Amino acid sequence: MTGIDWAAAFTGMAVGAVISSFYFAGLALGIRWALMRGKAAAVLLLSAGVRIAILLGAGWALLDQLGPWALFGYGGAFVLLRLGVTGFGRGAGKLRGAI
Repeated sequence: MTGIDWAAAFTGMAVGAVISSFYFAGLALGIRWALMRGKAAAVLLLSAGVRIAILLGAGWALLDQLGPWALFGYGGAFVLLRLGVTGFGRGAGKLRGAI
């Protein structure tokens, strides 16, 4: 039975939190730019392609350098941050309506 490499998992979580933060910041900027431009689909497609390439490239590099436990932590950080961001977005809408 192999043990869990906690150092790699926590390193993956830290890197995943940073990269995911940039991912969601890029999503917000991409949507904002798309709403200001006439060709929203082209802007969103380009934004998504760049964000996905960076997200997958960082995950691939982490897997190559630190192994599967780092990738597990990386993915876990992305999922947790996504839950937080979507929850915050839903809550922000409720707050705007209450004011």
